[in-house]
Amino acid sequence: MNASDRDRALALTPVSRETEARLDRFAAMLVDWQQRINLIAPSTEPKLWTRHIADSLQLLPLAGQARIWADFGSGAGFPGLVLACALAETAGARVHLVESNGKKAGFLREAVRATGAPAIVHAARAEDFAANVPEAIDAVTARALAPLPKLLTLAYPLLKKGTLGLFPKGQDVAAELTEAAKCWTIQVSLAMSRTDPKARIVIVRGLEPKLRPARGKRF
Repeated sequence: MNASDRDRALALTPVSRETEARLDRFAAMLVDWQQRINLIAPSTEPKLWTRHIADSLQLLPLAGQARIWADFGSGAGFPGLVLACALAETAGARVHLVESNGKKAGFLREAVRATGAPAIVHAARAEDFAANVPEAIDAVTARALAPLPKLLTLAYPLLKKGTLGLFPKGQDVAAELTEAAKCWTIQVSLAMSRTDPKARIVIVRGLEPKLRPARGKRF
């Protein structure tokens, strides 16, 4: 484990000692499992804390008092499991980790058990979870899952009910927003990333589909 990278990450996104301990257990488990299944890109492992953990933690203050979260395509636990570790001391907090890959879902279950994070793993596709959501969701996240137009389609069943959307994106965010605007009317703002000066966090507060003329209808 890269101690200096850990220090930089915690300076960027400070957390309690209890949360640090949970994140330490999670990080150690991830590095161990990484030897057997590909959870993160090997090139990012030396910067696990800044590239993945701090990048996830920075979403928390953007969501206000959100307590019930859903994370689509949780994969190795970013951002969902990291957020759950940070929310463990918040009464009533819960994070639904949605991951269709069986091996990754298995890792997430073990990580939840080891950290004691308030999270529930759903071995399901995002669209299936959204169609049968078990409770009202305050905030939905997805990181490196799909381009924004596809993400909005997946999350629409939640977003139309008032769920806040938090979607980290890279330097192509403007192009993705332009493409998404062809199909959606979006109440959106962008937040600077603390971990990558070129990256942005797309904050969606409202979403409605744009009406299209019926096929064959002329004006």
